[in-house]
Amino acid sequence: MLIAAASLLFALMGLFVKLASAQYSAGEIVFYRSLVGMAWMAALVKARGDTLCTRVPAMHFWRSLSGVLALALWFYALGHLPLATAMTLNYTSSVWLAAFLVAGPLLRPRKRERVDLRLLLAVLAGFAGVALILRPTLEQRQLGFGLAGLASGLLAAVAYLKVSALGRAGEPETRVVFYFSAGGVVAGALFTLAEGGPGTHSARGIALLLAIGTLASAAQLMMTRAYSIGHTLSNAALQYLGIVFSFGFGVWLLRDPVTGLAIAGMLLIIGAGLSATRVGALPPTPTTEGRQ
Repeated sequence: MLIAAASLLFALMGLFVKLASAQYSAGEIVFYRSLVGMAWMAALVKARGDTLCTRVPAMHFWRSLSGVLALALWFYALGHLPLATAMTLNYTSSVWLAAFLVAGPLLRPRKRERVDLRLLLAVLAGFAGVALILRPTLEQRQLGFGLAGLASGLLAAVAYLKVSALGRAGEPETRVVFYFSAGGVVAGALFTLAEGGPGTHSARGIALLLAIGTLASAAQLMMTRAYSIGHTLSNAALQYLGIVFSFGFGVWLLRDPVTGLAIAGMLLIIGAGLSATRVGALPPTPTTEGRQ
């Protein structure tokens, strides 16, 4: 249940991001979240006696690049689309994952992960639940921003596959998250400069930024571990629980309205997650292929 715990922490992080956005720009939040993450990961690496040296720097580069680009495009879409629309488009990452696993090879060309039809249906059912909760709308003049949001979902799916590949290569979670955070620091600094530079701090703002970075680091570790050892589509379906947690925080703390469609969507997401967990508990059967 690592992915479920990660989804809860990501939902909490999103709540704090919403609170912090009243004081900080998106670029600043990305920068400080990643900076705190780098500090936590460096401390964990030192405590464990590990090293940040890696035999697969190119794999870390592509994982960081795809993840940071996905984050940047998501923030771009969030700045120009309704929140529900941007979130839904970003959550197409699981559908993209299913498409990748069904239609194309994984990152290791000699092996493919057998796709269970029940898992594929669970992912699609989970996305249907997300659509019921968020009920997005997209105007014609917003098409370009919508495509950016859709691209963020595609790139997030690529990043998850890169995480799985790094796990198979034997890279520890702390190292993977450290290099992803490093990419976020660079991107966040560029975003902040493009948005006019950093703003002023307050005790409340600093506390929010520290909480965001700490929650993101813990959630990223759990997510990385889950994708390293678990079934990809099972994790993808369970990630939809993040929408359920966020919906609950919105109703409880932000007084967001409750609708029948939203409740139906939550039940569909929970059912999809439970189904994915049951099927994913069975050992996956890899199939051997020739070199592409």
